[in-house]
Amino acid sequence: MRKLVLFMHVSLDGYASDLNGGLGWIPYNEELMKYAEEIVAEVGSPVYGRSTYRLMESYWPTVLEDPDASGHEMEHAKWIQDVEKIVLSRTMEKAEWNNTILIKDNIAEEIKALKERPGKNLVIFGSPGAAKTLLELGLIDELLLTICPVILGGGKSVFDGGGEKTKLKLLSSRTFESGIIAARYELEK
Repeated sequence: MRKLVLFMHVSLDGYASDLNGGLGWIPYNEELMKYAEEIVAEVGSPVYGRSTYRLMESYWPTVLEDPDASGHEMEHAKWIQDVEKIVLSRTMEKAEWNNTILIKDNIAEEIKALKERPGKNLVIFGSPGAAKTLLELGLIDELLLTICPVILGGGKSVFDGGGEKTKLKLLSSRTFESGIIAARYELEK
């Protein structure tokens, strides 16, 4: 059975974006890029909320036609164009990006059915709103957090109350030269 894994960059105080929705506080460098490639290698289907999906849909297809795109960008653009993508949205009418499944209703049942299919894991990239919903529904199996050395003092969080206490088991951790700590936790159910 596949797992549903949340992969998210967070500040030390648990925010996934700053007060303006920005991500400029993430020290994205070659070391973090290589780590992200390791994570992408375990992805069977990326999972997005509407906003993150729209960002991905508007950007990655353009890379395929960009003669100045790096080899890494081109490789990722080809992968994301072809991989089965999942978007959670109650407001979207349809998802037109190649090979995308739109889940509007019955989220728990739909995700459980996708987890039953063979293949690599389902991985939520960012998408704090969708991640919070999936966490509250008890569907997330692992958290893969890159904890950035910054305190934002506010912003959007997946963990900002409303849910029940959830115990976690540390599966692995890694420290980067930039001060980022990558931690993988299993949710104890």
